[in-house]
Amino acid sequence: MASFPSFLYRQLVSTKFLPKPTGSHTNKTILVTGANVGLGKETARHFAQLGASTVILAVRSLEKGEAAKADIEKTTGKKNVVQVRYLDMSSYESVIDFAAKLAKEEQRLDVAILNAGVARAHWEMQGDDESTITVNVVSTFLLALSLLPQMKETANKFNTRPNLSIVSSDVHYWAQFPEKDAPKGKIFTQLSTSNEGVKINMENRYQVSKLLDVLCTRAMADRKSAQTIPVTINTVNPGLCHSELAREGGWIYIVMKFLLARTTEEGARNFVYSGIAGPETHGQYISECAITMPSTFVLSREGYEVQNKVWEELCAKLERIKPGVTGSL
Repeated sequence: MASFPSFLYRQLVSTKFLPKPTGSHTNKTILVTGANVGLGKETARHFAQLGASTVILAVRSLEKGEAAKADIEKTTGKKNVVQVRYLDMSSYESVIDFAAKLAKEEQRLDVAILNAGVARAHWEMQGDDESTITVNVVSTFLLALSLLPQMKETANKFNTRPNLSIVSSDVHYWAQFPEKDAPKGKIFTQLSTSNEGVKINMENRYQVSKLLDVLCTRAMADRKSAQTIPVTINTVNPGLCHSELAREGGWIYIVMKFLLARTTEEGARNFVYSGIAGPETHGQYISECAITMPSTFVLSREGYEVQNKVWEELCAKLERIKPGVTGSL
């Protein structure tokens, strides 16, 4: 599955067979981050069309969020369903405030698709880390763990099983991750250290961030099996799509998108699948609307050891940001 020919097959052939979302989501509350454009907006559109009672667009630009809401309402005919809420994934404070307000103002949370992410072309620090790691990894899992109490409460109160989906990518297969060999407790430090005069490969940095998403999702499921937590936690690959991710990425994303990309509607079908899939997908990597094997490295003994190192480091970091947050797992 990790070869480039298999990637081409998925993009050019499998895309044609991705099942369109079906079923009813009546009374369900759906959260989609990064939802003002692209994959996030199309995912929200799918859920609105399928009858969700509340679809929350978590966005950094409220103006663009309102435009996305108007577009979804126009195409689906669904009124009083879509909400727009502010969320800046580059700010830990914004993430914490968002989760707290959501728990206070919404009775339930059935599906959370954590789609917001960046593919930066240039080095930038945000918080304690390089911005790609801050947004795609640290804030993503800060949000995931902050939402879990509300999702567990939803499970118990409404006799249902919510889904929490972390968005990863095909590119995790090709990530070069030398920082994995850092001394104990220093992986994130090395990922966020820019040696003057040394050019950082930002395309690879995005790949590494998506590898970390897979590893940390698996670490969560390793610690809480599907039988011991009432929420299904999985990670999902939409495939290469005509989203706006490449606006901050390097030239390689632009070229590949032009030649191979799916539509955002097609890619979003994977998100809907992961958001409604059963507990058999707990801890699993989903691609092509099916459980799929992640990279050979992820499945290796070394990968498992690195997974635990990364998770322990991330938990320590998250506890400094929001004491007690990892206890929600």
